[in-house]
Amino acid sequence: MAPRNNLFDTPLPDYVERDIVPSLIDHHESDEEDENAIQNHSALKQWVSTEKTIIVWRNVFIFILLHLGALYGFYLCFSAKIMTIICAFILYIMGGLGITAGSHRLWAHRSYKARFPLRILLAIFQTMAFQNCVYEWSRDHRVHHKYSETHADPHNANRGFFFAHVGWLLCRKHPDVIRKGKDLKMDDLRADPVVRFQEKFYLPLVGLICFILPTILPYFLWSESLWNSYFICGLFRYVFTLHCTWLVNSVAHSWGMKPYDRRINPSENLFVSIGAIGEGFHNYHHTFPFDYSTSEYGFKYFNLTTGFINVMAKIGWAYDLKKVSPEMIKQRRLRTGDLKMEHQW
Repeated sequence: MAPRNNLFDTPLPDYVERDIVPSLIDHHESDEEDENAIQNHSALKQWVSTEKTIIVWRNVFIFILLHLGALYGFYLCFSAKIMTIICAFILYIMGGLGITAGSHRLWAHRSYKARFPLRILLAIFQTMAFQNCVYEWSRDHRVHHKYSETHADPHNANRGFFFAHVGWLLCRKHPDVIRKGKDLKMDDLRADPVVRFQEKFYLPLVGLICFILPTILPYFLWSESLWNSYFICGLFRYVFTLHCTWLVNSVAHSWGMKPYDRRINPSENLFVSIGAIGEGFHNYHHTFPFDYSTSEYGFKYFNLTTGFINVMAKIGWAYDLKKVSPEMIKQRRLRTGDLKMEHQW
């Protein structure tokens, strides 16, 4: 039987409930309060637009080089072996699952529990995505949910589409992001040996898993050139995965339906769900943040991550999958949802 981390077999700590679950509760008592919330949100949007941005030029330079390499990798796709293209796609799915099923749904939201082998697998996948270690990713995401669309939100969509997509990585964090991140208790992640190990050896693991292995495997397995392997399976795959993740912060906070809570920016966007393998049901997710499927519809509509978790549950590696009841969804939809915009998919 697989080893188990006792902390992951216990109920959510109070501080996790406080930091990532509050949006489950409908605190509004009247339609008038709902409209006031919308007006206050508009005022906040005007206020944050004046925030001064301090650019980190080193990051700008690095991302320019990464994107130039990725564009060249895309060009090489037309002359590379088909197995190399397939390999890059598989690696994109693996890295994506490391973010969606790992950093996001397991470690940030604790929406299900995972046995030791699955946590190791997801940590490997998450390292392949190279989007900060599990601990930092989860901390920032909990801050994002607790202080969404405020100065403390790392990728505050009210500061513009570009900022929410990639700009937040090209400038210094707002002081509120740092301060609120330090205020969060993260003992549940500190207690996980998988998270601690990955954080301790993160950079060498990234070099090995994100770049070296994707470069040498095609070379040894089907005699692809190291040049093609590096630029296609390494850089192009990596940057493509980054943008698929960033779509959730930008596109899904800008365009789409709001059938569960019309007062917030996060929206349902099928395009994002396809690219981010199931993370495009964002109005639902910000309304019910600890639902493991991040969607009312489970595996349907390109929610590959939910399908993966379901398979892991079948073999006993995932368990205690949390799901919102249909009655709660119905009540919340009637209270705060945009009833004029139902799903058209």
